[in-house]
Amino acid sequence: MISIDSIKKLVWEATDITLSLFRIMVPILIAVKILKELGMIEILAGWLAPVMQMVGLPGSMGLAWASAMLNTFYAGLIVFASLSADNPLTVAQTTVLYSIMLVAHGLPMELAIARKAGARPVAMGLFRVGCGFLFGLCLHHLYQWGGWLQQPNVLAWVPPSQEPSLVSWAVNQAKTLAMIYVIILALVILLRILAHLGITGIITRLLQPVLTVLGIGSSAATITIVGMTLGLAYGGGLIIREANSDRIDKRDIFSALALMGLCHSLIEDTLLTVILGGDMSGVFWGRIVFSMACVFLLVRVISRISDAGFYRYFFMPGAAATESEQGMPH
Repeated sequence: MISIDSIKKLVWEATDITLSLFRIMVPILIAVKILKELGMIEILAGWLAPVMQMVGLPGSMGLAWASAMLNTFYAGLIVFASLSADNPLTVAQTTVLYSIMLVAHGLPMELAIARKAGARPVAMGLFRVGCGFLFGLCLHHLYQWGGWLQQPNVLAWVPPSQEPSLVSWAVNQAKTLAMIYVIILALVILLRILAHLGITGIITRLLQPVLTVLGIGSSAATITIVGMTLGLAYGGGLIIREANSDRIDKRDIFSALALMGLCHSLIEDTLLTVILGGDMSGVFWGRIVFSMACVFLLVRVISRISDAGFYRYFFMPGAAATESEQGMPH
């Protein structure tokens, strides 16, 4: 039977984790809002227009990817829906757009979380954006070669536009933060139950062969599961804590974060894209296979780099110490 003290410990642990995450999220949310009001998203969209054409998309769709990268995946979907009437796409083109958005979105927030876990944001950001473009290029040529999914895309549902007022924006962000706390509390409870029942060990053993093939140590299994299923925003607090526990090799942390970055929120985001006309071949199966292939190659590359090179370009060895000095939970 669960005691009152046990419940208090779980609530405090969830609060502790959430506060460490909010220290990252709140400043980033404000900064992104300022960038949006200054028109920086439109400027980035202009830079992306030639890139979009290379993956078989109209240059105007650069606005959708720019919105996703600087804001959230959901923001990118809203922009796409607003542009779709004047820029009709095929199912193949829609799947390509969704796929590159899934690989590289929410970068200010998610790179800040990765940084707190030790990864250098420049290296992680370049990896995700580069892989997003490469994934889109591969899908575009594959669908074009096979003549697949060339029928017009029909949106089954259009996401509602976001209220432009500052007050409404603040209220929506507060609701999001509150929901994140609820999810983290539920996750902490679930992890305790799974550990008590021995299910965590079973999941780790099942995932270990996959991680072994990729070259990631089994000690990174837990944070990999959290990141791939929930996403970096929801699982970020747990990821930071686990990464800074010194129980996981630093190269494994970077590789696990890279895999999570390319392939996370597999359930929620996949369902959204399918509702909006994307095909599972790209947004789900293709993303999983592509992500694992990229991380397989990444692990081989960083394993050949000296410790000095790894810590200079990929990882910050003092991340955990910095967290401790700032009074953040471990």
